[in-house]
Amino acid sequence: MRLLVAILFSFLIAHGANKPQQAIVVTSADWSAPEGTLQRYERIGKQWHRTGAPISIKLGRNGMGWGIGLHKNPNDGNPVKREGDGKSPAGIFALKQAFGYYPFKATYPYKVYRETDHCVDDVNSQFYNKIVDSTAITVDYNSHENMKFPKDYYKYGIVVDHNPKGIRGSGSCIFLHIKEIPTAGCTVMTEAQMTEIIRWLDPSKHPILVQAPRDTIGKLFAY
Repeated sequence: MRLLVAILFSFLIAHGANKPQQAIVVTSADWSAPEGTLQRYERIGKQWHRTGAPISIKLGRNGMGWGIGLHKNPNDGNPVKREGDGKSPAGIFALKQAFGYYPFKATYPYKVYRETDHCVDDVNSQFYNKIVDSTAITVDYNSHENMKFPKDYYKYGIVVDHNPKGIRGSGSCIFLHIKEIPTAGCTVMTEAQMTEIIRWLDPSKHPILVQAPRDTIGKLFAY
């Protein structure tokens, strides 16, 4: 707990005006573990406090690999997140909009997606790692994820700002969302847990996701 508070405080100082005051922290046993624990934290005054109970989550089926976000990866850092590797990204990431199949009352920005909204995972597309309205563009991709489909996996979720510049092959379409088994690279939980997190998020507090194996999370700010 003390180490994590120190990490969050260091990150807050480094980011000046956009200091995060909410953090979703995900830890796993090691780089290959497909499951872990999620704990929320919030800064009140000068102190970080745990919010809510820890929850069990599932990760990528092949564990984690270093992703691209607000952190700096070590020069010799392995494994590295790649497109299609079945790994969730490790690191520190901003959170983009929440989303779902239906309107949802929340303070955090929230987008209702349709079957025609696609997250593009084709590395050869100009829209790689972007969510697009396929009816409003010239489709140049052969692979994508529908943002609404019969299963409830994306009924509620949050977009993780991983690989924000869309570097080809570095991983795409990373979300927090609903599911009960390991994924292709997202972090997942139950519907009740997902909606509770969306309601908790406050855009004025610049929430972040901190995600890494337990023995690595304390090193994120050393690189």
